[in-house]
Amino acid sequence: MATKIRLQRHGKKGKPFYYIVVADARAPRDGRFIERLGSYNPNTNPATIDINFDKTLDWVNNGAQPTDTCRAILSYKGVLYKKHLQGGLKKGALTEEQVESKFQAWLDAKEGKITGKKTGLVNAKEEAKKAALAAEAKKKEAKAAAIAAKNAPEPEAAAEEEVSAETEAPAEETPAAE
Repeated sequence: MATKIRLQRHGKKGKPFYYIVVADARAPRDGRFIERLGSYNPNTNPATIDINFDKTLDWVNNGAQPTDTCRAILSYKGVLYKKHLQGGLKKGALTEEQVESKFQAWLDAKEGKITGKKTGLVNAKEEAKKAALAAEAKKKEAKAAAIAAKNAPEPEAAAEEEVSAETEAPAEETPAAE
């Protein structure tokens, strides 16, 4: 029996989440499966992946073929890298301690990247919020100035126009006199 590690869709329209399952290759996408290995939620940023590492590694070592998307997920979580290191152990190229140290170093580096991305997203969100708040404050000030100008008493505006007309008239005559 050919087994596949694949995604089984759940959720509502436009908001999917997936179970990562081992199923017979002939079974329908959302139909019968052999074992559920974890879940994948692409709606969060970064995507949330919960997977039973040991069961998944056993299935991959026993010949279950992941689909393209599942292969990317398993690679992201380190299942395929662990299988690769175990292959080196079987051939005698590596020792058990080397395999564990290499895998732990890879996990630490991966965790650092994920943490960096999360903090970057949080910082970008905060900066966008501050920029929106500043733009809103500027807009509010402009509205307040427009309302103040509209509500200004009319007689003062007329007096200001007369004063400005008197100051402009001599300025125009002076160049003509020269």
